[in-house]
Amino acid sequence: MQKAVNSLERALEVASSHIKGASDSEQEKVIRAGVIQTFEFTYELCWKFIKRWLEANGEGASVDGATRKEVFRIAAEKQLIENVELWFEYTKARNEIAHTYNPDTAQEVYQKAIKFIRDAELLLKKLESKND
Repeated sequence: MQKAVNSLERALEVASSHIKGASDSEQEKVIRAGVIQTFEFTYELCWKFIKRWLEANGEGASVDGATRKEVFRIAAEKQLIENVELWFEYTKARNEIAHTYNPDTAQEVYQKAIKFIRDAELLLKKLESKND
């Protein structure tokens, strides 16, 4: 998961130096698409790590067959994540871009990816501290 988080950080750094405001050059579209794809991959890894950690730490029965929302609620109770509502937003953004592509949706998901990196980093730190 560390590599995925690092990859998203790098993608966002490149994007911040190449995407300037409202313009939408071909280069910016490609960079934004790369950030979105990296966000999707990183989000999926985070979700799977959360579920795996909960299963390994006594929540197996409660997460078996649970929805993502239920898993995120349990993760918040266990203090793996801080704001469960933001994780619901990340799920929605990931689902929207995975099933349809349009420029407005891409811009919204790109903005969610910018928010997401902070929460992914926090999750990584929480998982590391709880596994020490």
